[in-house]
Amino acid sequence: MYKQRDIVLVPIPFTDLTSIKKRPVVVISGKEYNSKSDDVVVAAITSNTAYQSEYTILIDSANLSYGIIPKQSIIRCDKIYTISRDIIIKNFGVINSETFNDLRLKIDKLLSE
Repeated sequence: MYKQRDIVLVPIPFTDLTSIKKRPVVVISGKEYNSKSDDVVVAAITSNTAYQSEYTILIDSANLSYGIIPKQSIIRCDKIYTISRDIIIKNFGVINSETFNDLRLKIDKLLSE
């Protein structure tokens, strides 16, 4: 079972559906949901650090409690997906609690009126 804060690799199709690229995402759904569902809810991670907004978090390996991110990246708190656990290729890290709390605050801001 995948856990909240896990960084996993998943195949993501291009918008024109002509090809698929493997991309990292962070699991944001909680233990109860993850234990009862075949899906997990995730937020996108990209190495394109040129795009930053009030809904992004700049991360590197220092933001992980386990694993390594090869290059500085951002979590896109405004890019949230529900995916099947079956498409997850591998788990390669876990963001630390402080970074996850920041992610929660940014998602809360995104959802507030």
